Amino acid sequence: MKIILGSKSKGRKQILEEMGMDFEIMVSDIDEKAIRFDDAEKLVLALARAKAEALKPKIFQPAILITSDQVVVCNKKIIEKPENEKQAREFLQGYSNFPARTVTSVVVINLKTGKQAETVDTAEVYFTPFSEDEITDLINEGEIFHLAGGFTVDGQKWEKHIQKIQGTRDSVMGLPKTITEKLIKKVHGK
Repeated sequence: MKIILGSKSKGRKQILEEMGMDFEIMVSDIDEKAIRFDDAEKLVLALARAKAEALKPKIFQPAILITSDQVVVCNKKIIEKPENEKQAREFLQGYSNFPARTVTSVVVINLKTGKQAETVDTAEVYFTPFSEDEITDLINEGEIFHLAGGFTVDGQKWEKHIQKIQGTRDSVMGLPKTITEKLIKKVHGK
């Protein structure tokens, strides 16, 4: 059955490719700021469900639809993509003092049967301090503004600052492989 990834995330695309999946990408373009919860798990599940609901009417053949969302919790605060340079700088400086806990939802729907499965996965990343020059370089590259919490664990500039990851690297990147495979099997009936 056709697989559709309802995300423009480079990390999620990379993970599905690593899993050997043949898939299409569709983007929902929902207003994420219109959906708010103080609980990180409720927030990411609501966002992933909303993305799926926005995409379902646009898909006209049997398919497995995968949507996901991620936020970061640092020092008990939910943080999403940085909105400006000041915020990006604050996020990266904060990771020197507190771990970054990624909270990632995965929603998988079999559009032929309507069967749906979903879950939330978490991981924690412990970083060593970033220098002001490193932060400036990361901000100038611009990718930071497209990442939950303003960071990734992919690439040498990031990897050299990782002390440890509790959980899986693919969960931190936005799509936990093992969980995604289980959800696909669950809705596909295999």
